[in-house]
Amino acid sequence: MRRRFRRAAVVVTAGFLGWYLVFVGLAAFARGFMARTIAGNVNVALLLGLLQFVSTFALTLGYLAYARRRLDPLAGELR
Repeated sequence: MRRRFRRAAVVVTAGFLGWYLVFVGLAAFARGFMARTIAGNVNVALLLGLLQFVSTFALTLGYLAYARRRLDPLAGELR
């Protein structure tokens, strides 16, 4: 059970941190790209910032589904 939890936690954490560091790197070094207008007053930076929230919720829901399917049955057996 620990191995499954650790593997899932590492994958989710690495995915989120990687995505976050790409966002921060683009904001710091690709200002022209981040300033491009997509529609109206919405630029790439705003869109990617909003996608940070969406990806956080998606990763949370994905982990919850994984935990219910893979970790909770193992924890039930241990009890």
